Amino acid sequence: MIDLRPVGYVIGLLVATLGVAMLFPLAADLIADNGHWPVFAESAIVCLLTGGLMAGACQNGVSAGLTLRQTFLLTSLVWLTLPAFGAIPFVIGATQSSPTDALFEAMSGLTTTGATVLGNIEALPAGLKLWRGILQWLGGIGIIVVAMVFLPELKVGGMQIFRSEAFDTMGKILPRAGQIASGISGLYASITLSCGIIYYALGMPPLDAATHAMTTVSTGGMANSDASFGAYGGAIHYVAVFFMFAAALPFVRYVQLLGGAHRPLFTDSQIRTFAIIIAVCVSVITIWVWNREGTASEIAFREALFNVTSIITGTGYASADYMRWGTLPVVMFFFIGLIGGCAGSTACSIKVFRYQLLFASIKTQIRQIHSPHAIFVPRYDGKPVGEDVMNSVMAFFVAFILLLGLFSVLLGLTGLDFITSVSGAATALANVGPGLGAEIGPAGSFAGLNPAAKWLLTTAMFIGRLEIIVVLVLLSRRFWRA
Repeated sequence: MIDLRPVGYVIGLLVATLGVAMLFPLAADLIADNGHWPVFAESAIVCLLTGGLMAGACQNGVSAGLTLRQTFLLTSLVWLTLPAFGAIPFVIGATQSSPTDALFEAMSGLTTTGATVLGNIEALPAGLKLWRGILQWLGGIGIIVVAMVFLPELKVGGMQIFRSEAFDTMGKILPRAGQIASGISGLYASITLSCGIIYYALGMPPLDAATHAMTTVSTGGMANSDASFGAYGGAIHYVAVFFMFAAALPFVRYVQLLGGAHRPLFTDSQIRTFAIIIAVCVSVITIWVWNREGTASEIAFREALFNVTSIITGTGYASADYMRWGTLPVVMFFFIGLIGGCAGSTACSIKVFRYQLLFASIKTQIRQIHSPHAIFVPRYDGKPVGEDVMNSVMAFFVAFILLLGLFSVLLGLTGLDFITSVSGAATALANVGPGLGAEIGPAGSFAGLNPAAKWLLTTAMFIGRLEIIVVLVLLSRRFWRA
């Protein structure tokens, strides 16, 4: 039987931390003098009491290490529990959202998906605007810790290839998680602060600058306006592009850079490939928009650069309704959303390194067919890749495609049209944010979807953020029998 005390202890501490985080939107509402501060006072009390009692009750079972089963369970339960508590301000606050909408919004925030069911966002109280940003910011740092500590240990989707870079954690999950989280937090906060200061210097109001800095660096994409970044000028777009790109790079490279090792950041094949994909897509869409729309070359380039970077990193901001640009850009946006950024970053989706490994495997198979008696081994960054890594990557691709098809069919059964069903399933499973079509596209929201569709998309966001295999392991009968 699984000892749940270490799992409960960590979850309790994180729920209490969420309660502490609610003090910031409480302060924002007090400063704005809008009368909404009791919402966060009540929510904070619930989180602090529940989390504190849970951590206290489970403290006697805490040890230095976690078993493999405890690690799988902890990784999954964190991303179920925190959205449930994070949804409380949406239910009792100004939006008075239904439990379905509140959980959708909180799950979208903490998984840094960025899809929203809220409308007229400009009219929301200051606290709720800030809370959406805080949820995404906390989700972003949580994702980095999971990618650097837990997924390499669990050998999920080929992430074990980064185990040596993400520190040796065998038998030391809890101490290492805390150590890495504290180390990364300072770097993450510094990047966020820099982004916010520049936003403010370029004319964003203080609340918008703070919120958008958090949702940019977390590649979350929740904005304080229904028009997203279409409400701001060109200089701010370029700043957002820089920080979205920076947040989609492996944070371990920044740690190495601060430690004096400059070479890894500039020689990482994953980063080079990611940059090349963006450059090619931006070039193609710039030329397309320039010719089709007749816009000035700088505007066409800026719109292409901003929206390509936003979608491929999974941020989900929009500076324009690219559904009006024609078929080619729309198709490209759909597929680049399924690429994602680099492993060990706040970015989402399949990740660049998995495509590199996939093509390395295909290349090896072709060479093997050409020379059947020779021995060929797929390589990544010049190093041979083990069979366990390749099997994990292939399993991830297969699981992703099957789940994409399953959620598309299920969404269609709820009454959604084909484009909305497929793009909705893809954007939720890949944690990108906007889908395609008039309803859930860059100019729309998920508010008009039926409750069944929202629950399906909430589930897809949860599964996608945990790299799919983690959740599937929990659904296996062997896991609970072991």
